[in-house]
Amino acid sequence: MAPPAQSQRSSSPSQPSGKGEVADVKSQLRNLAGSRAPGVDDSKRELFKKVISYMTIGIDVSSVFGEMVMCSATSDIVLKKMCYLYVGNYAKVNPDLALLTINFLQRDCKDADPMIRGLALRSLCSLRVANLVEYLVGPLGAGLKDNNSYVRMIAVMGVLKLYHISASTCVDADFPAMLKHLLLNDRDTQVVANCLSALQEIWSLEGSTSEEVSREREILLSKPVIYYLLNRIREFSEWAQCLVLELVGKYVPADSNEIFDVMNLLEDRLQHANGAVVLATTKVFLQLTLSMTDVHQQVYERIKAPLLTLVSSGSPEQSYAVLSHLHLLVTRAPFIFSSDYKHFYCQYNEPSYVKKLKLEMLTAVANESNTYEIVTELCEYAANVDIPIARESIRAVGKIALQQYDVNAIVDRLLQFLEMEKDYVTAEALVLVKDLLRKYPQWSHDCIAVVGNISSKNVQEPKAKAALIWMLGEYSQEMHDAPYILESLIENWEDEHSAEVRLHLLTAVMKCFFKRPPETQKSLGAALAAGLADFHQDVHDRALFYYRLLQYNIRTAEQVVNPPKQAVSVFADTQSSEIKDRIFDEFNSLSVVYQQPSYMFTYKEHRGPFEFSDEIGNLSIGTESADTVAQAHRVEANDKDLLLSTSEKEETRGLNNNSSAYSAPSYDASSVSVPTSQMSELAISNPSVPGNAPQSGFAIDDLLGLGLPAAPAPAPSPPPLKLNPKAVLDPTTFQQKWRQLPISLSQEYSITPEGVAALTTPQALLRHMQGQAIHCIASGGQSPNFKFFFFAQKAEESSTFLVECIVNTSSAKAQIKIKADDQSATQPFSSVFQSALSKFGMP
Repeated sequence: MAPPAQSQRSSSPSQPSGKGEVADVKSQLRNLAGSRAPGVDDSKRELFKKVISYMTIGIDVSSVFGEMVMCSATSDIVLKKMCYLYVGNYAKVNPDLALLTINFLQRDCKDADPMIRGLALRSLCSLRVANLVEYLVGPLGAGLKDNNSYVRMIAVMGVLKLYHISASTCVDADFPAMLKHLLLNDRDTQVVANCLSALQEIWSLEGSTSEEVSREREILLSKPVIYYLLNRIREFSEWAQCLVLELVGKYVPADSNEIFDVMNLLEDRLQHANGAVVLATTKVFLQLTLSMTDVHQQVYERIKAPLLTLVSSGSPEQSYAVLSHLHLLVTRAPFIFSSDYKHFYCQYNEPSYVKKLKLEMLTAVANESNTYEIVTELCEYAANVDIPIARESIRAVGKIALQQYDVNAIVDRLLQFLEMEKDYVTAEALVLVKDLLRKYPQWSHDCIAVVGNISSKNVQEPKAKAALIWMLGEYSQEMHDAPYILESLIENWEDEHSAEVRLHLLTAVMKCFFKRPPETQKSLGAALAAGLADFHQDVHDRALFYYRLLQYNIRTAEQVVNPPKQAVSVFADTQSSEIKDRIFDEFNSLSVVYQQPSYMFTYKEHRGPFEFSDEIGNLSIGTESADTVAQAHRVEANDKDLLLSTSEKEETRGLNNNSSAYSAPSYDASSVSVPTSQMSELAISNPSVPGNAPQSGFAIDDLLGLGLPAAPAPAPSPPPLKLNPKAVLDPTTFQQKWRQLPISLSQEYSITPEGVAALTTPQALLRHMQGQAIHCIASGGQSPNFKFFFFAQKAEESSTFLVECIVNTSSAKAQIKIKADDQSATQPFSSVFQSALSKFGMP
């Protein structure tokens, strides 16, 4: 017969079998609290394991707090460790219960076993309850004077915890002075290291308010203290050595003799097996010798071998970190590493991120003596099965060519890449050939002969297609089929999704028109008509600019669009020298790995795209009134997701509003042929002069095949949208609607210079929009990024419009997302919103 179902419950401590399980544990702990029967500690241990297990998986076991404290009266160290863990977890959220633990923790701080004393002191300092700090002073003072180094080490870190709970209590108890005494006199190096770490943190926080603390910090960087730590550095752990070396890096020696003394003391640290110690020592050497040019160069020679050894002997992660620092050094002194280029060859089993960094280093160390070997190696990588690495290797070859090393051979290699019949190889090679032709126009004959054999249909990547189109326009006289290739590309205008390609296509067909007008006339008309109707603002603006330029004067247009070619001597560097110097100053930090100064990835204003999910506490919800914005209220916790972050993956995209003062003519397929000799005679007078503009417009339209059809009868304009100036919407309803409604329209508006100047705080725009019957429910941010959530309602009905508006004052752009109950009214509301925004800042 099968046993009852309830007896089959799992006995696993991590799976509570019912609601009364915690209550059962509490009852059993209470029964064992005062018991001294044999084996009671084993029973307590099993119950403690259950409690810790429940706590780990998120079950609230705070109800057994008192029983756990009562059962802690034992000599079993395992039970005490589990009890301390439990107490530390629940003391902060239950400060009243934490008071129950003070007696037994203080008692354990006086235990004969130093392990228990240390654990109890650590747990006592980890309670982090402000009204219990008075109970920490005595045990901490005794712990700092304890005979056992483990207890002193725990006490030092406890002082730092006390400082963060109550700085005044820590300073009044004179603990910093006691730490300084231990720093200079304690026999245990781990205690010394902890004192150094704690004092640096305390004095850095106190230094801004106290001159005495500032003097103490200067003493920490004095010669006696630095030499004392350097003489003991071999006794420290690896972590402590890095801490000491960081302090030494801030020390300013009095003369060159001190510099050499410090370097001699640290010479053997360059041979350390730990990469962190080697990099920290390297930083000290580099910073000490910055003012000694000859010695600084010798330091590069000295640190080269240890760093290269670390690259080849460590894990891929360590190799990448060390390579990042080597890359920084190579960019500052490439000639020193030029003979060691083979260390940067890629190994087959290395991760892609290491290979990519090595390719950058091969590019940096290339010079006249090693270019042939490096380029030969890079060409081997072009056939790599790892396509991103193959791409990077081709780019590296091009970068070396742009450095004017062995250009003849490199151009031949790049042209061979074009014949490899691999899409990604051809794409990267085309981009590089374009850059080479910009710098070395004399190679145009050889390059164009090969490029002319490439079919535009086989080039799909936007950057590669844009490079091919650039060459078709720039060298249309040498490429016989250039006008016809451009014509086929223009015919497929609607299928080209890249704005970059369409922009290049407009410019290329303009250049080709000036060189071969009869063959390109029709294509230019079609390109301008398609560009004027394009949804992308930049494409539309460029087509309109070219059209008006041709309308003004064709020869002037040629001087602007197709001036005489000049070789590009120097390409813009991606990083300024100032940023590189800043990164060098932050050697042995994440700045080197990220290749960015620390302020670019730590300070809020340098964190890239504006993310409101991190700043939700700074956003305010305002209730609207007739003439002012009411005092902002904080968003409640359950409304925090109301203000959706800008990273929402909304695929819906609205039509772009390309309104302009000029109404573009439509394209007519029938073209009017104009002899070439008449081109110079088409100097059109200024279109702004009354009477001339229509004639000039018809002349250029005839030239390009742009026809002006008979104007259709104007459609009756819809009635203007009227908004309710007293609309009301609570945050909860806004949040629900925002989640439920799809995006009806997504646009980018320009903000007037007056509007940018007026937008110093979010409230300025709120007041203005409220005057237009558009109300703000939440706002936030700081210059240059602001974010707003608006709502509006129709005057006659309850239809609501919701708007997310992200404003960047540096680019004078506003990203708008509109959601509406009535989708058909979205466009009229968009016009009202845009009109209101355009008036912002106007007198």
